[in-house]
Amino acid sequence: MWVPRGVMRTSVPFGFLVSALLLTSTACQDRDPDGPEALDRWERVELATPTPPGAGEPNLFAAPDGRIYLSWIEPMEEGSHAVRFSSLDPESPGDAGRGGWSEPRTIAEGDDFFVNWADFPSIHVLEDGRMAAHWLVRSGPDTFDYDVHIAWSLDGGESWSEPVVPHRDGTLSEHGFVSLFPWEDGSLGAVWLDGRRFETQPDDPEMTLRFTTLTPDELGEEVLLDGRICDCCQTSAAVTDAGPLVAYRDRTAEEIRDISVIRYVDGAWTDPEPVHHDGWEIPACPVNGPMVAARGPRVAVAWFTAADDKPLVRLAFSDDSGATFDPAIRIDDGDPSGRVAVALDPAGRAYVSWLERTSDGAELRVRWIEPDGRRGRAATVAETSEARASGFPRMVWTAEGGLLFAWNDVEGTDRVELALLRRPAPTPETE
Repeated sequence: MWVPRGVMRTSVPFGFLVSALLLTSTACQDRDPDGPEALDRWERVELATPTPPGAGEPNLFAAPDGRIYLSWIEPMEEGSHAVRFSSLDPESPGDAGRGGWSEPRTIAEGDDFFVNWADFPSIHVLEDGRMAAHWLVRSGPDTFDYDVHIAWSLDGGESWSEPVVPHRDGTLSEHGFVSLFPWEDGSLGAVWLDGRRFETQPDDPEMTLRFTTLTPDELGEEVLLDGRICDCCQTSAAVTDAGPLVAYRDRTAEEIRDISVIRYVDGAWTDPEPVHHDGWEIPACPVNGPMVAARGPRVAVAWFTAADDKPLVRLAFSDDSGATFDPAIRIDDGDPSGRVAVALDPAGRAYVSWLERTSDGAELRVRWIEPDGRRGRAATVAETSEARASGFPRMVWTAEGGLLFAWNDVEGTDRVELALLRRPAPTPETE
C-alpha cells in the first residue's frame, strides 16, 4: 500500500458538535434503491454559511482528521479580493450564526487576483496538520495571463507564508486548474494546466499538464505529464493504494476530448490512459472537467461528455488503483450540463453530483452507484442555474457518513450556500 513516507496513517472520529450534523451509522447499509438508502428519502439540512453576500467560487476539502474546510473568494474594498476559509472543527463549535463553522480567516488578499467561475482556489491539509492553499494571480495584460500561487500554514491557518509559483517558465500565459495531493515523502504534489507553449511555440501551441512537489522550504523538479490536453477543464487527483492518480480531459490531434488518467507507480508516472472511449469530437474546450475519488484500490471517476451531440454524465470504477476501468455507467436523468463531483463512502459506493437542466433552469442532483452498476434514485439538493455565475458545486463525504454540498446561489442570496444530506433516523422497520 502506497503511504506518504514520514507520515503515520491515523483514523480520528469526527464528531460534529452541531446537532444538524449528527448522522446515523453506516455500518449496515440497505442497498435497495427504494429503501432507506434512497437519497431522495435522506434528510436535507440547510446549514448556515460563514460567507457574506457576494462571496463565490466555493471549494470543500475533507481533512484526514475529519474536519471539513470551506474556501471561497470574497470581494473586498476598491476592487480587491480575498481568498478565505472556515472549518467545521470538533474542538471548536464556532458561532451559532455560522452553523458551527469557525471564524473565517484570510489566506491572501490582492487587487490582481484572477477570479474565474471555473478556475478557482483550493485548500489542502496533510496528515501532520500542515496546510496549503492555492489561488491565481494575473501576470500580464491579456485575459488569460495568470500564474498559480501556493502558500503554506504551519499553525492551523492563523498565518500563511509568502506564496511561491510552482511553474518556473516565466511566460505571460495561462497556468491554472490546479489539483493538490499528498506526496510520498511527506511533501505536497501539485498538477496544473500550463500554457507556456502558446508563448514559446506560437506556431504550434498546446496546453500541457505539468507536475511538481512542494514543501514549505523548497520546490521539486517540474515534470511534463502530457504535452497536449484540453485547454481549460479542471484536473482532479486522488491517492490510491498504489500511488497518486490524476484525471483530466485529454485532447488528440483529431480533437477527441475524452477523459484520461496518469498514475504514479513504482517511482515513475505512467503514460496517459483513457478511462472510457467516448469519442467526443469538439473543436473547443467544454470547460467541464472530471472528478476522481479513491479509497484503497478502488477508484471512481465521474465526467461529462456530449459525444454524438448526446449530453451524458458518466462514472467508471476501478478496483486496481486505476490500472483498468470497468465499463462506464450513465448517471444523469436525461439532460445534464455536467459540473460533476464524486465521493466514495467507506463501503466503496460512489456518489455523483451534477447539474441537470430543467424547464426553470437547473437543479443540483446527486445519486449513488454501486460498482455492479446498480443506481439509486436521484435526489435534488438545490434549485440553481446553469449560468456561469453558478459555478461548479462541490461535494464531500463527511466522516459521520453524510454528504456536504457547497454551491453559488445566484438566484437568491448571492452567496455560497451549504446543505447536508443525512440518512433518516432508523425505525423499527429499518433497524
